[in-house]
This record gives sequence, structure tokens and C-alpha cells, in this order.
Amino acid sequence: MPDNLPNNEKYSDEVQCFECALTVRLPKLNENQKAQCPRCGYTLSAFHRNANARIVAFSITALIFLLASLPFKFLSFSANGLENHFDAITSFFVLIDNNYQLLALIEFLTIFAIPTVVLLSLIYLLIPMNKGLYPKYARKVLAMVFKLLPWSMVEIFLIGTLVSLIKIISMAEIELGLSFYAFILFSLSMTIVILHLDKHELYQLLTQVEKAHNIEIAQSYSKVAQENPVTHALSVQKTWALLLTAVILYIPANTFPIMTTHFLGQDDPSTIIGGVILLWKGGSYPIAAIVFIASVVIPVAKILVLAWLNYSVQKQSHRLSLERIKWYRMAEFVGRWSMIDVFVVIILASLIQLGPTMSITPGAATLAFSGLVIVTMLAAMSFEPQLIWNDRKKYE
Repeated sequence: MPDNLPNNEKYSDEVQCFECALTVRLPKLNENQKAQCPRCGYTLSAFHRNANARIVAFSITALIFLLASLPFKFLSFSANGLENHFDAITSFFVLIDNNYQLLALIEFLTIFAIPTVVLLSLIYLLIPMNKGLYPKYARKVLAMVFKLLPWSMVEIFLIGTLVSLIKIISMAEIELGLSFYAFILFSLSMTIVILHLDKHELYQLLTQVEKAHNIEIAQSYSKVAQENPVTHALSVQKTWALLLTAVILYIPANTFPIMTTHFLGQDDPSTIIGGVILLWKGGSYPIAAIVFIASVVIPVAKILVLAWLNYSVQKQSHRLSLERIKWYRMAEFVGRWSMIDVFVVIILASLIQLGPTMSITPGAATLAFSGLVIVTMLAAMSFEPQLIWNDRKKYE
């Protein structure tokens, strides 16, 4: 940016970094530029030309492909003259009929309900806001969108589907249905929407609309909570409680069977590690590595990293602040990918139901592992990254 520009043309507005609470004056960005916090490197804003129009367009596209993925066959399974198919609607009833209502609820929320709410909310907000109109309860709806985003797991479900195909392709004939291809396009459209979302730009647009309509702004999204020892202490205690719960859940998640295969009257239970070993012996080395990392390494690493971070802020450590914030970001990002194994079980249990000949049912570890992933995600959300930094400065 040229140094001879007037100061009011160099900078747009002032925000506080969410992760380190540093007050930063954001520069005016050109296309494909992003502004990062000078202290912790957190991306404060990124500018894409016509980003809001693209979000609306791809949100509508994603909803169309989501609807197209519902009525048709997703996967078809054929073995020994017996056939069965998997589709989004019947999978819920299969899980419910087998008394796995919680797994059906997880599938419904993370794959369909939450993404739908996010997409409809963005359309509801951006179409009128782009025209200068104010949608009712806009600030609450926008805050809800960013809270729900981590729980949208469309792309993880798609990877889980691919892992499922690798597991069963050697024992039966698999046919991909129209819904499978529609779901891929839905996942791609949803990903493009998320990549174009910029919290700062959206709240800035909302603030402009609110000012134009003389609507009082209760509180800016970028305002980090003021120093409050009691609140911070509760955050630390809550994170410890969630991590302890995660450790407790990790034991049954890795010792009990995650699924049981019933074949000609014989039961073959399989643990997470057992499934990894089976994939490895079958020559599916990349898939075995993905499942091992997502289901074994990531949960342990996330618990250890969050425990270290929580202990360091509890002791008010001044060391390795930049390194700690990087570890926090990694733990927050990768934790949700552990749901791959849960989705694999859901798909296999819904698809392979051939009566007494062959069927797959979820094991006790599936619920424990689902709880483990959810609890570790909540632990990362309860941890306050700004506590890593003990001083606040102002940068331009």
C-alpha cells in the first residue's frame, strides 16, 4: 500500500483480534488480499470481489443439490444375489429401527439440518442487505451462522462414504446412485460458500445497514470481552471438565466394538484399531492411515494440546505465546475430522442389512466415540485463546 495515502484512506476501521485481543486498524484491502493480526497471525479479514453475491448464488446451488440428493439412491449393495441400497431418508429409519436414535440424530443434524439452516440464513441475510434493506433479527441470525458452522460436516461425511466404499468393495458389488453425485456437488457448493464467508465483512455490511435504518447496535462482534478474572476462571474450569469427560469417553471408544458384522449366523465385532489393521492388511494403506490419524491420533493429540494450553493459561505463562496459538488453531481445526469413523459406521449399518445372511450394526464404541468428538470440540470452543496473551497493544 502506498505510504503517501492519507491516513483515513489507508485504514477502514478498528477491530480487536479474536484470538489475542490486540486492537488493530484494518487497512483497506484490494481483491484477494487478506489482513492478518500482526501479533498472532489470525486472519482478521479477506476481500473477494462480489463475495456476497457468490455466497448467495452458491447457497442456492447447494440447497438445490441437497434436495436432489434425497429422493434417489445413494449407494447400492449387492452380494450373493441379495441387494440393498442406501439413501438419505431410509438411513434414518434403519438406525431408528435398530435403536440407534442418537446416531440418526447426529446424521440428521450434521449432514442436513445444520447445513440447511446455515444456507437459508445466509440467503435470508444477504439478499436484503445487498440492497440496503434490514432483515429482522439480522445480528442474532448472523451470530447463529458462525456458531453452527463447525457442526456442519458435509465434507467429512463424503470422505466417510469413500472410506466405506473401500471397506466393502472387496465383498460385494457397489453401484453409485444419482444422489451420490448430487451430494458431491452439494459438498463442493457448501465448501465454496464457507471459503467466501468473511466475518468482518459481513458484520461491517450489517453495521452499515443498521446505521442506515437507525437501528441501535447493541455490541460489535469484534469486541473481545473485557478482562474478568471470574469469567476466565470459569472458562478454564469448564475446559478442564470437558477434557476429563473426553478422557473418560476415550476408554470405551477404543476398547468396545465400534461395529459388529453378522455373517451367516456368526458375529465379528471390530474395534477402531481392528478396523485400521483390517484395512492395512487388505492393502488399503492410504485409507488405513486416514482412519488411524482421524480416529486415534487426532483425539489423543487434541486432548493433550488443549490440556497443555489450559494449564499454561491457568499458570499465566508468558512463554511460547505464538507457538501456543498455532497449536490451538490446529487442534480446533482437525478435531471435527474424527467424525469420519462415526459416519463410516452409519453408512455401513444403513447399507448392509441383508437379514440373517449379512448385516452390520453399530457397537457401543460408536456412541462413546461420537461423544468424545463432540466433547473435545466443545472443549476447544470453551478455551479462550486471548488468555495466552497477557498484554494488549494497538497496531496500525
